[in-house]
Amino acid sequence: MAAEIQPQPLTRKPILLQRVEGSQEVVNMAVIVPKEEGVISVSEDRTVRVWLKRDSGQYWPSIYHAMPSPCSCMSFNPETRRLSIGLDNGTISEFVLSEDYNKMTPVKNYQAHQSRVTMVLFVLELEWVLSTGQDKQFAWHCSESGQRLGGYRTSAVASGLQFDVETRHVFIGDHSGQVTILKLEQENCTLLTSFRGHTGGVTALCWDPVQRMLFSGSSDHSVIMWDIGGRKGTAIELQGHNDKVQALSYAQHTRQLISCGGDGGIVVWNMDVERQETPEWLDSDSCQKCDQPFFWNFKQMWDSKKIGLRQHHCRKCGKAVCGKCSSKRSSIPLMGFEFEVRVCDSCHEAITDEERAPTATFHDSKHNIVHVHFDATRGWLLTSGTDKVIKLWDMTPVVS
Repeated sequence: MAAEIQPQPLTRKPILLQRVEGSQEVVNMAVIVPKEEGVISVSEDRTVRVWLKRDSGQYWPSIYHAMPSPCSCMSFNPETRRLSIGLDNGTISEFVLSEDYNKMTPVKNYQAHQSRVTMVLFVLELEWVLSTGQDKQFAWHCSESGQRLGGYRTSAVASGLQFDVETRHVFIGDHSGQVTILKLEQENCTLLTSFRGHTGGVTALCWDPVQRMLFSGSSDHSVIMWDIGGRKGTAIELQGHNDKVQALSYAQHTRQLISCGGDGGIVVWNMDVERQETPEWLDSDSCQKCDQPFFWNFKQMWDSKKIGLRQHHCRKCGKAVCGKCSSKRSSIPLMGFEFEVRVCDSCHEAITDEERAPTATFHDSKHNIVHVHFDATRGWLLTSGTDKVIKLWDMTPVVS
């Protein structure tokens, strides 16, 4: 009798397609060329490179262009093949790539900032070039005339920049942890609001124009989803990294968020589930479960002749509790806690196995990621790291 073949469990993880190597310094940004087996990269070594896949299966530069200053960021528009490159000296240089991606023609330079350009965005619909710099300035220029249209001084150096074409709202995340929303007109801007939710600086922003959600990553290891469209101030926290979040990308067709960190982790979040806000932490001078005084509550300690205890907080209900009443740990994925966190004993008993079901998958890229780009048409993810290597991943087993 033939042995029965047992079905193998499906391992849903990214497949490494290619390593692209050759840069002398960190590749600060790179993008997958749509409809081509190619990659465009800008590096701290001052080079702009267009890598095309050869018959050998390897990626080799079809364009190798040296800039006058280290390349800090870029924005590529596939429709016009317009490439905007932010430089360490504050200049934004614009090029147009040929149809075969073998030549790049200079178009113009923008003297946009007094120091390093941190982010640049080209908006085709309005013919605007948006940028932020280490000079704490946000600026926007007309790409047709090259004229500066306006500017806004941010509270700290900006490290995240997103734009919504429909409303002309620009979102700026900075190193102080603040997110600023501006309304842009042709030659002026209006401050709409600013808000904070991170305990560290904002390191990355990502905008979903359909659901009108803004995602922010931070050096505090967390991601926050801000419901801008709902106008109720809803903010959902996502905890899934052991190091600072460096880059974000969003797959609209499957409603999945991809976050990458300094720990090399690639986390794919299912955003098509109904998530819950984390509760505010309550203040109390004694444990809200057993009424034991906390160590600063001298009066109750004296009256009850008891030693004061250290205060903790339950991540599910937000109550102030002592260590004895919060001795258990649990993941709470719908609240964004994919790792086990402190909960009070009563909440631990109430959490069901269904509520502990993960809403994210975790993958190791094996390099410290500084930038990502997701090509939704092919399901490919590009990661660039501090190891000077670009990696191309097939994410279809995960993002589908």
